[in-house]
Amino acid sequence: MRETQIDRPVAVITGAGRGIGAAIARELHGRGYRLALLSPSGSAVELAKELGGVGIVGTTASLTDLEALVRTALDTFGRIDAVVNNTGHPPTGNLLDIDDELWKAGNESVLLSVQRMAKLATPAMLRQGGGAFLNITTLATFEPDANYPISCAYRAAVAAYTKMYSDLYGPKNIRMNAILPGYIDSMNHDAAFAASIPLRRIGAAAEIAKTAAFLLSDDAGYITGQNLRVDGGLTRHM
Repeated sequence: MRETQIDRPVAVITGAGRGIGAAIARELHGRGYRLALLSPSGSAVELAKELGGVGIVGTTASLTDLEALVRTALDTFGRIDAVVNNTGHPPTGNLLDIDDELWKAGNESVLLSVQRMAKLATPAMLRQGGGAFLNITTLATFEPDANYPISCAYRAAVAAYTKMYSDLYGPKNIRMNAILPGYIDSMNHDAAFAASIPLRRIGAAAEIAKTAAFLLSDDAGYITGQNLRVDGGLTRHM
């Protein structure tokens, strides 16, 4: 049976203008998803136009922007099947030198954005009978790096949130997982980093995107509440 436009699933992706977020958008588009994209610059709008979706300018730290993203997706497509919460690194600095305002900004961008997107998109998924969330975090979620204190602290909180949400909404056929990327080529890491990775290479954003597509698909229908490391074997946590 030929698939119609209305049958195609809908994915909402934040931080979709470049890097991992853009790679996920392209991968999902290639698998038939219709897209609603957000990024702080106009790059997500341009990518959405290229891929036949919709895009808005906004940040994950803004509730107003996230509300606009979800509203745009529902007004345009009438449903939301997948949500990808992706955001860049919050400010860095010495652990005790970071002021309260930076901690608050990191909380808004990294942790509260996940909570807000869950509150905004879950009702639509409940009406549809299911859906899937995916949180993009970091390899340092379980092995904190003192160079990135805000990111590590709040992404560890996202890992806990992922499990709590999955426990609560699993019975409603709504899944939530997280991907913990290692050194990925979209970040222009020094090639010397490869020597510390068991696979001896920097990962590709396309590899994260393919993992994301799997976790959002029905093929991963029995996977929820998981924090999956995609880091070439770098981290030691088991």
